[in-house]
Amino acid sequence: MTVARILAEKGSSVVTVSPDKTLEDVIQILADKRIGALVVAHADGAVAGIISERDIMRALARHGGATFDAPVSDHMTADVTTCGRSTTLEEVMGLMTQGRFRHVPVCEDGRLVGLISIGDVVARRIATVEAEHQALRDYITMA
Repeated sequence: MTVARILAEKGSSVVTVSPDKTLEDVIQILADKRIGALVVAHADGAVAGIISERDIMRALARHGGATFDAPVSDHMTADVTTCGRSTTLEEVMGLMTQGRFRHVPVCEDGRLVGLISIGDVVARRIATVEAEHQALRDYITMA
C-alpha cells in the first residue's frame, strides 16, 4: 500500500500554521482540532517545519510560560522528514521508527499535499493483517 492510497481513503486535508504564529495560537489549534501536531507552512505551501505536543512540552520545560508568546518558528522541528505519494506503508513505518516521530508530511514538487500519522499507519497495517488472516481462514475452510 502506498501513501497515495492512504490519502485517498482518509483525505488530504492538513491543518497548518504559519511560522509567525505564537505557541499559544498553536496550542489552541491543537486543542480545538484534537490533533497532536501541526505542519508549519509558508504561504506558498512549502513546509517550514512541524510542531508537535512534544516540541511544546520541551519549550515549556526550557523557557516556562514566556514561551506562549514566542513564534512557532522558535520551537518547531525545522528539519522535517517528508515522504511522497509513492512512498510505501513499510517505508513510512521505517521513517517513523528510525526518526522516532509520529507524523510525516507528504510533499510533491516542494508543496504539502497531505499528512500521514502513526494512527493512519497502524490502522492500515491492522486492516492488512486482518485481511490476510481472513484469507487464510477461508483457504483452510475450503481445503
